[in-house]
Amino acid sequence: MQNESTSSQTGESLIGREYEVEVGPVAHGGHCIARTSEGQVLFVRHTLPGEKVVARVTEGESDSRFLRADAVTVIEASKDRVPAPCPYAGPGKCGGCDWQHAKPGAQRRLKGEVIAEQLQRLAGLTPEEAGWDGTVMPAEGDKLPPGQVPAWRTRVQYAIDEDGRVGLRKHRSHDIEIIDECLIAAPGVSELGIEKQDWPQMAAVEAISATGSHDRQVILTPREGGRLPLVELDKPVSVLRVEEKDGGVHRVHGRAFVRERADDRTYRVGSGGFWQVHPQAADTLVRAVMQGLLPRKNDTALDLYCGVGLFAGAIGQRIGEKGAVLGIESGKRAVEDARHNLKDLDRVRIEHGKVDQVLPRTGITECDLIVLDPPRAGAGKATVKHLSGLGARKIAYVACDPAALARDLAYFKEGGYKVRTLRAFDLFPMTHHVECVAILEPVGKGA
Repeated sequence: MQNESTSSQTGESLIGREYEVEVGPVAHGGHCIARTSEGQVLFVRHTLPGEKVVARVTEGESDSRFLRADAVTVIEASKDRVPAPCPYAGPGKCGGCDWQHAKPGAQRRLKGEVIAEQLQRLAGLTPEEAGWDGTVMPAEGDKLPPGQVPAWRTRVQYAIDEDGRVGLRKHRSHDIEIIDECLIAAPGVSELGIEKQDWPQMAAVEAISATGSHDRQVILTPREGGRLPLVELDKPVSVLRVEEKDGGVHRVHGRAFVRERADDRTYRVGSGGFWQVHPQAADTLVRAVMQGLLPRKNDTALDLYCGVGLFAGAIGQRIGEKGAVLGIESGKRAVEDARHNLKDLDRVRIEHGKVDQVLPRTGITECDLIVLDPPRAGAGKATVKHLSGLGARKIAYVACDPAALARDLAYFKEGGYKVRTLRAFDLFPMTHHVECVAILEPVGKGA
C-alpha cells in the first residue's frame, strides 16, 4: 500500500518509534491530532482528545508531512474512554471500527466536531449558517443500555486467509485479523455462522441479511483457480460467486438478489448492488429527505446517483400522476433493479449512465426538486454548477462524507443556493463514518 504520509524516499523510517504526546482535536478519518517533540504532525488512532498517550508510528519517515500512529499506552485517559467491547478492536487489530474505546455519546459528539470543522474549513459555514444544531442523531434501535453494542451491519465482507480461516482486514493493510464473531454484525448475518467454518480456496466471503425480508445471501470470491466449497450454513441462504475472469457476480443457487424494505415499498437489490448497511438507514434518510423537500402534486424531480430507486420511489409516490421523476444511475444492474422496483410508477423514468454525461443530454432546463446521493468523492463542481442552473425549489443532498459535502456546498453557494437545514445521523456506530442530509434553497427565498 502506498504510504500517503511520505513525501519522499530519502527520510529515515520512523515506523515503530514511540512518542509520548498530548492529544489534540479529532480529525476526519477516525483519528486525533498530536505533535511530536520535533513538531511533526501525528494522526493517532485509538485515542481521544485531551488524553496523554504513548503513540507508536505505523507509517511515515523523518521528512514526511505527517505520521500515522496508534496509541499503544494510555497515560491519562479521557472521561469518555471505555474498554473496547470487541476483543479484536485496538492497535494492530481489526480495522473495521474506529471508536470502540469511546462512549456512544462521545462517538456522536466527535463526528459532529468533524462535520463542523469540514463545513467551516471547506464551505465557510458555521453550524448556525447551515441550519444545524450540531447534534448527530442515533438510529432509534441503537439507543441501547450502557455496555451493549448495536448490531447493525447487514452486510459484512469477511477476508479469508490462505488456510481458509475467517477474519477482517487490519487498518490500512491487507493483513487479516482472524475472528470468531463480529459484534456489530446484524443478527441475520451472525446467524449464518460464517465464522464457524473454514473456507478453503476462498479469498473473501460476503454475507448479506436483507431488512424487511428473510432473504440472506452469501457471495464467494475464490482464490485464483479455487473451487467452490460446499456451503452448509445455519440458515437458508442464496449463494453467488465472483467470477475470476470478468469480476462479475453470478448465481450458484437461490436468488441473485435480496428484497429490501423501506418507505412501505419493497426494493429488489441485485448482487453487488448498493443498499444502506444499517437496517434503519433507508427509512431514516427517506424521512429526512421528504421532510426537507415537501414534494407537491405535479412536481418534477431529479434523483441523481439513484441506485435501485429509493428516493425516486419515495418522490414518485407523493407527486401525483401528473408529476415526473427522472433518475440517473451509472450501474447497469442497479438501473435494471430500479426499473423493476418502480414499474408501478409510470411517472418515474430511469436513465443509465454517469450523471455528468447523461444530465446535459436530457435537455432538462428546469425542475422543482433535486435529490443527489453521490459516491464518497461527491458530485463535483461541474455537476453542481449544472444543477444550480435548473431553478429547483429545493435540493436534498445526501452525503456519506462530510468533506465532500462541504466542498459541494461551497459550489452550490457559488451557484446561488444556501443551506436551509442540515441533519446528521449516526448510521455507522463504532466507526468514524456519518451520514448527512442537507436541504438547500435558492438565496433570497424565505427568512
